[in-house]
Amino acid sequence: MDNPSGRASWRGQLTARGVVIGCIGCVVITASSAYTALKLGALPWPIVFAAIVSLFFLKLLGNASLNEANVTHTIMSAGAMVAGGLAFTIPGAWMLGYANEVGFAQMLVVALAGTGLGLVATAIIHRHFIVDANLEFPMGASAAQTLRATEAGGKTGRRLFASMGLAGAYAVLRDALGAVPTMLAALPIPGVSFGIYNSPMMLSVGFLVGGVAVAWWFAGALLANFGIVVAGSAAGLWAVDAAQGIVKSLGMGLMMGAGLAVVAKDIVPQLAGIVRGVRGTGNGTGADGNGAAESLVTGSVRTDAGTFAVIVAAIVVLMCMGLGLPPVVSVAVVLLAFVTTAMSAQSCGQTGIDPMEIFGLIVLLLVSAFAQVREVQLFFIAGVVAVACGLAGDVMNDFKAGSILGTDPRAQWLGQAIGGVLGAVVSAAVMMALVEAYGPDAFGLGKEFVSAQASVVATMVSGIPSVPAFVIGLAAGIALYWAGLPAMMLGLGVYLPFYMSFTAALGAALKWAIDRVRAARTASLPADERAARDTDAQEAGVVIASGVLGGESIVGVIIAMVSVIAGLTA
Repeated sequence: MDNPSGRASWRGQLTARGVVIGCIGCVVITASSAYTALKLGALPWPIVFAAIVSLFFLKLLGNASLNEANVTHTIMSAGAMVAGGLAFTIPGAWMLGYANEVGFAQMLVVALAGTGLGLVATAIIHRHFIVDANLEFPMGASAAQTLRATEAGGKTGRRLFASMGLAGAYAVLRDALGAVPTMLAALPIPGVSFGIYNSPMMLSVGFLVGGVAVAWWFAGALLANFGIVVAGSAAGLWAVDAAQGIVKSLGMGLMMGAGLAVVAKDIVPQLAGIVRGVRGTGNGTGADGNGAAESLVTGSVRTDAGTFAVIVAAIVVLMCMGLGLPPVVSVAVVLLAFVTTAMSAQSCGQTGIDPMEIFGLIVLLLVSAFAQVREVQLFFIAGVVAVACGLAGDVMNDFKAGSILGTDPRAQWLGQAIGGVLGAVVSAAVMMALVEAYGPDAFGLGKEFVSAQASVVATMVSGIPSVPAFVIGLAAGIALYWAGLPAMMLGLGVYLPFYMSFTAALGAALKWAIDRVRAARTASLPADERAARDTDAQEAGVVIASGVLGGESIVGVIIAMVSVIAGLTA
């Protein structure tokens, strides 16, 4: 049974004014995100930006709690990742000549199916990743720190907003004015994107994650780029192009294996606890002990399970009727989407990165290996999974912020449902408007809309470049995760461009150096004073890194909005 006080709590956090503000912001951010993802092949997290905007407008209307602002920003940011899932996959179908078969109706079905799967999956995995594993989720933690600092001011506020301002100004110099380069120390190594990504945000990700996780991430990058690509091609084992195919296949296999192992080892054995986590108890305790409820939706376990079953069944029917997928394929996509959303949560929780199109590619390739599906339908499959994984990344970051602030997850989950459905409609409409205005030939590398991720999907539709490498990665991913090693991090390092992994590693190295210097300076102090200074320094490091993360992401969203307006008025 529900706890009446729990009901009052979450209803006080999900307010009518918050829904209105969140929906208006969701429309603006979703539209700008769709445009940015297509135009630049990148999508900044809008979470911190949405958090600040939500608190500002709520306070204009009167007293506002951090929890109400947190739920409002959850609504506001949800559509951005839905737009990313569509933009990173569907334009590939236009590039291959399927423009007449991919219109608003098909994109809306893809977006709604992916949104529904993302919502159900996050309700199921919430307890494991937020409460039990207590992963970092740096973007969610940054949003929570931002709300707290905005509310409290003082030293913490000054640290946060000073770092946000510096990072934002630097992003303007780089992205809007072109005064500083995007890449530093780039070297022309065949097959390797060597350099330092000139991104304070990427350095902050490495700083916040740090330690063993980033070491495995960077080890994967070294193995792939200098082991397989450089050393393998130099030894005459394969050509550079073939080596890149091996790397992509191995990386996807590692991440897929890790995702399967997460579900088999961590999710399935804890189904009873997970079911308790989706009960509407309303008065649990969050992972950080701040009183965040563990419940997600109201009702009994039986009602929750029945609701989720109906949603999943509706999604299967929707994919069959709206996308023409065979029932067996639709069921397979649903099951694989649950695995990939767990992978997405693991990736976001450890790195702050959500490679949603990679997860869509993995499912696309697996389905094409056992079923006869038309090429255009493979893009639909990739789109459904990418949307589900994109929304899952956003939801889990929001849950992390809620765990820190003490927000009831039910209110956040319902807010995500509102924002996700609205975002599905808006993102499909924006993409349809763009393809109608510019034509399908405007999408692709070197075109008006670069659509880099969708170009990769279009290339990979023909199949896995190296099946043996994929199988090896799959087995290794399962074995490594089962042994307690961060297989997902290794897989990300293998798959992502080297410059991203290298930059994150520099951020982790910076944290290590700062910690060593601080330890040396405080070694002679009394134990109590040394512990107090260490605690203050650790908090300052987290706040400043969160501010850098937030500053660049906020400016990224603002630049995206300006680009949308400029594109519409041009």
